[in-house]
Amino acid sequence: MQISVKTATFNLLRQLGMIWIVGNPGSTEETFLQDLPEDFTYIQALHEGSAVAIADGLAQGLRQPVLVNVHTGVGLGHSMGAILTAYQNKTPLIITSGQQTRDMLLFEPALTNVNAVTMPLPWVKWSYEPARPEDVPGAFMRAYAMAVQPPAGPVYLSVPMDDWDKMVTDCSYLRTVSHRVAPDPVRLADFAQRIDQSKNPVLIYGADIARSDAWDAGVHLAEQLQAPVWSTPFNERTIFPSNHGLYAGILPAAIAPLADCLQGHDLAIVVGAPVFRYYPYVAGHFLPEGTSLLQITDDPDAAGKSPVGDSLLGDSLLFLEQIMPLITPRSPLVRLHHHDQGATRSASEKFLSAEAVFSILKPLCPDEVILLEESPSNAPALRQIFLVDQPDSFYTFASGQLGWNMPAAIGLALHEQISGRHRPVIVFVGDGAFNYAPQCIYTGVRHHTHVIFVVLQNHEYAILKEFAIEEKLKNIPGLDLPGIAIADIGTAYGAHASVALTTMELEAAFREALSYQGVSVLQVPISSELHPLID
Repeated sequence: MQISVKTATFNLLRQLGMIWIVGNPGSTEETFLQDLPEDFTYIQALHEGSAVAIADGLAQGLRQPVLVNVHTGVGLGHSMGAILTAYQNKTPLIITSGQQTRDMLLFEPALTNVNAVTMPLPWVKWSYEPARPEDVPGAFMRAYAMAVQPPAGPVYLSVPMDDWDKMVTDCSYLRTVSHRVAPDPVRLADFAQRIDQSKNPVLIYGADIARSDAWDAGVHLAEQLQAPVWSTPFNERTIFPSNHGLYAGILPAAIAPLADCLQGHDLAIVVGAPVFRYYPYVAGHFLPEGTSLLQITDDPDAAGKSPVGDSLLGDSLLFLEQIMPLITPRSPLVRLHHHDQGATRSASEKFLSAEAVFSILKPLCPDEVILLEESPSNAPALRQIFLVDQPDSFYTFASGQLGWNMPAAIGLALHEQISGRHRPVIVFVGDGAFNYAPQCIYTGVRHHTHVIFVVLQNHEYAILKEFAIEEKLKNIPGLDLPGIAIADIGTAYGAHASVALTTMELEAAFREALSYQGVSVLQVPISSELHPLID
């Protein structure tokens, strides 16, 4: 029996559970979107970058790929920053765009995506434009298989707009692939022996702990070894309870200060992370004298580019489950661990400090929330006050791309609806970062998501000023952001918006946002204070 390419593709997507499509439609995509099956949900974004980031958040919540549809080459260009972030987040996405009709491709008419396959590289795992309409359903299956296999990540398909109505033989394209890779047992035994022989090991956990659902296993290994646990620099997920006695804090992101934190340990065990995301450059040794390093990662690229240490390829959860029986438990010791202290920051007379904002809001939060952060200059204070003690409750970007967290929060909130957990999603975002993706508010409002954007407004790119101080740079233009009416922007997109200047106003506005089952934007002017990048 013959069926259309579109019917065959939607049959496959349905079998794969990929019934959510995030996109911003264009003319070359309308042939794909027309008469969308009733069991599929289309989530409209107003910008392709927001579409990819919303899908990223939704996919992380669902723990499965999400389909993104953008507008030919121009929409793909709009979305490239978010695609880069999805790649570094290891988020499985199938990103599609329409291509011009095959009858005109030879002479490249308007909206042709010239060299479509190369355009998103290197930030997708696989990129393809089917040579024939008959290959489209099979290409989707291959895209899915590539996206979910470790390390997971986004893939890209360019599909000519006239392919969807072509006919193919009705057949099954569905197949399955592994989502995890197990560690080499011989090398695993060697790592276990080296851990057992170490006198004072230290654990360093990365975001793969969260992605592989290894929260409990990570706690068990730390308690078995009685070893302190550091979070890697620029960690995009929650990897260990911040209120646990063995939690040591977040490692600094510069070479010399990071090594200083490992002084006294003869073995550093890095699970689920690259070694390391360094920035800024502070020269020094990668490790203290007498310290060796073991790295466990599912990413051959991360293993290959590590400047120091010995690597083992493997899924974080499988590694932890398989290594623990091979390691001798250690007796509890009295240890003094470092926790993130941060500098004491005073409030100005006119505005609350960022620390004051966090301290006011933390007691008002329910026990179960999802937290996101895109205010780099205030991130240390936030992590110090909001001690996250539950898995899958904190998210941010792995790339440093401003404009990711706000739309990703919409995707995570959509998952809260789908899962029935209905945790409120709270986003602390700087006024500079807010302006990268405010249009995502519209999507959140349309889908009745419960998201609270707390916009910390210091009228500047404070993090860039702090970098300038660190690097002894002067007279840099474009670092001040006066005159932006944040609440008005929120109102324009349909959110419940307010400005909070005092403690009482902030408490009242936040309580109202928690009770309001929709999108809220809280504009909170804060004091302008600059602090050392590296304490």
